[in-house]
Amino acid sequence: MKILLIEDNEMVAKGLIYSLKQKEFEVTHKINIKDTITFLEDNKIDLIVLDISLPDGNGFVLYEKEIKTKKIPTIFLTAKDDENDVVKGLELGAEDYITKPFSTKELIARINRILRKEKNNIIKVKNIEFDLDKMVVYKDGQEVQLTSLELKILSLLFSSINKVVSRNYIIDKIWEWTGNDVNDNTVTVYLKRIREKLDTDIIVTVKGIGYRIDEE
Repeated sequence: MKILLIEDNEMVAKGLIYSLKQKEFEVTHKINIKDTITFLEDNKIDLIVLDISLPDGNGFVLYEKEIKTKKIPTIFLTAKDDENDVVKGLELGAEDYITKPFSTKELIARINRILRKEKNNIIKVKNIEFDLDKMVVYKDGQEVQLTSLELKILSLLFSSINKVVSRNYIIDKIWEWTGNDVNDNTVTVYLKRIREKLDTDIIVTVKGIGYRIDEE
């Protein structure tokens, strides 16, 4: 699991990095907003531990403008013990909030709790991952760009691993989502597009019935 630690206090960061690596987390450390934004442009992270007070700005602003849209689980880390800050952080959408001084053991317990929750909603087949909560598909760790409707159709298959999803069911769902009447040919076209974008063979056609994705 990849964790991004955004903390400008080198002593605090050093201790956290050591403890997290002991638990076999892969840790990247950044000390300011500028470097964090650059890093997030090209890297996938499972969880962020974010200090609110940073040398070039406010952690709340960084979260709201850069992190929240990426839907990365975040724990706010701060020396402030202000109830308003706690409420603000949680209202923005962060998963948790912990104040200094804190127990590293407690922080790791919170990280594990959040990652377990996230993992339960991510299904991986071969090199394809589907995050059902975020409705995002990854291939080899890189996001695959699908349309909203393509994502919804693919989610039907990933939500029914090892089971056939009938063409009629897909047709009914498309009508429910869009209000448009569709036919067998429409479903064929959508599945063809999805397969091309994923460039994988994980979607099996069950002739005359529908489609299926099997666990490895």
